[in-house]
Amino acid sequence: MRVLIFAALLALGACATGGGEVSRDQGPDGEFPFAVERGTALPPPTEVAGAGQAPPQGAGAGGLDFGQWRGADPATYAPAFQTRVRERFAGRERAAVRADLEANGFACQDGERLECRIEIMEQQCAVDWYVVLERNRAEPIAGFDRMCLGAR
Repeated sequence: MRVLIFAALLALGACATGGGEVSRDQGPDGEFPFAVERGTALPPPTEVAGAGQAPPQGAGAGGLDFGQWRGADPATYAPAFQTRVRERFAGRERAAVRADLEANGFACQDGERLECRIEIMEQQCAVDWYVVLERNRAEPIAGFDRMCLGAR
């Protein structure tokens, strides 16, 4: 029994000291486990693109109808918002769609696809409108989402 207790104490002692001389910053082969040295990563952006003011209920500054979004259920509001967006931008060029969305408060990124967003915090809820125009699609994809802290 004493031998087992002594063996357990030795094992605990080996665990407490790390069991070797490998630095916490280095892997077992002496190499750093990460491609970039600690402290050289760029800081996060100070502002979130598209984060800003809430759009109005109804028509925005650029004429896009946001509808009555504050009390709306996202499951019913999102399809209605997509229908309004598709009707508004049917047959329009990509550059015209982007200009129109930016006039209505969206922040856009144009790369492989045109992706525009409005992201706001209202009370304890993150609210997000988005419009995406893929290069090979005629109609934009639009949506709305609300995620609240403390929701069940």
